[in-house]
Amino acid sequence: DGREITITTGKLAKQAHGSVEVRMGNTHLLATVVSSFEAREGVDFLPLTVDYREKFSADGRFPGGFLKREARPTDQEILVMRLVDRILRPMFPSDYHAEVQIMISLNSHDPNVKPDALAALAASTAIAISDIPFNGPISECRVARIDGNFIINPSSEQLKNADIDLMVGASADSVAMVEGEMSEVSEAEMIEAIKIGHEAIKVQCAAQLELASKVGVSSEKREYCHETHDEELRRKIKEETYDAVYTVASEGLGKDERSTKFKAVREDWIAELSEEET
Repeated sequence: DGREITITTGKLAKQAHGSVEVRMGNTHLLATVVSSFEAREGVDFLPLTVDYREKFSADGRFPGGFLKREARPTDQEILVMRLVDRILRPMFPSDYHAEVQIMISLNSHDPNVKPDALAALAASTAIAISDIPFNGPISECRVARIDGNFIINPSSEQLKNADIDLMVGASADSVAMVEGEMSEVSEAEMIEAIKIGHEAIKVQCAAQLELASKVGVSSEKREYCHETHDEELRRKIKEETYDAVYTVASEGLGKDERSTKFKAVREDWIAELSEEET
């Protein structure tokens, strides 16, 4: 619809491993990312923290009452954190276990631009221009159908008349996340909305790659200690437990009962191992 998103770097938060400013209209987001160089002992997962804050000053206000400090995150801020985490987490290498912290702050808010649709773009770009290992870039956008027309990142006022409201998260190659709400629509209409969102995301991913190519630190990602996997053990576990696991998974049990049965499968398999194998 002719609106532009501007991404810049190099002016704020220079000590972060990656930092970018994203502007759309009068909305301004600052995203920073830092990561430890080594994983903590005993950590076998990705300790990723995503923090998103909408400052009162972004709307020209300040907290009322006796305390003038910013309060705990609102429900809306927590939902945005989850949106960003959900699309970013699978994009890190599976054996990268160093702590990663992403901070996104809304510094200026334009009522015609919803910032939640720009948060993942800002976070992904900050990582893309850093030396942190990352299999991105990715982005998210909101797709709404209003009066029969699909609109990317509509305003809050426009959304009041939308019969489809989707958040789509994707890389340039594939869609990774879809959530939202809508009136009763056909499968074809749903697919069309996702495709339109993905096309917009492809443009955003290309812009991230172009910016990253101009930032020297992103040309070579940092080295880190890779996991070593026993492929023979992995093959043995799959061959001997696949049928039992599949049976439990296909029974449609509740969460607690399913977890109990999965645990029993694991314990039974361990009990059958010889002393040499254990």
